[in-house]
Amino acid sequence: MSLSEEQREQIQTHAGRAFPFVERCGVETLEVDRGYCRMRMPLAPNHNHVGTMYAGALYTLAELPGGVIYMTSFDTSRFYPIVKDMQIRFRRPATTDIEVEVRISEEEVQRVQAEAEANGKCDFAWDTELKDSHGEVVATTRNLYQLRRIGQ
Repeated sequence: MSLSEEQREQIQTHAGRAFPFVERCGVETLEVDRGYCRMRMPLAPNHNHVGTMYAGALYTLAELPGGVIYMTSFDTSRFYPIVKDMQIRFRRPATTDIEVEVRISEEEVQRVQAEAEANGKCDFAWDTELKDSHGEVVATTRNLYQLRRIGQ
């Protein structure tokens, strides 16, 4: 199942404006579809005192796809997500804009939603790579989320 062009445009437009902090970071949602998103964090205004991307900005970029995946994949009138755990490993300084791409399968979407419906909640996870404009991996993460049924 795919999103309509209108749904994709709406999510792309609003994902970077969901929270004032995220809007100040200048995050762009470049592509979305059911179970998929690609986002970019610009180096400016997210650089630190040595001219590389601030570690907190990298962490933020790695965490944000959780909300986009939620909006594109799950019934937002019946469920909501939380972040349970996230681990980040910094591999090299980020000196350019950084991108992240996340994809979860339709089978995983169905599994998570069915278990959350039956049990009130369900954990799901993914690994990401944060890449600079040259395709070099600057950080890797392990993201653990939980989908919860509203009213639980």
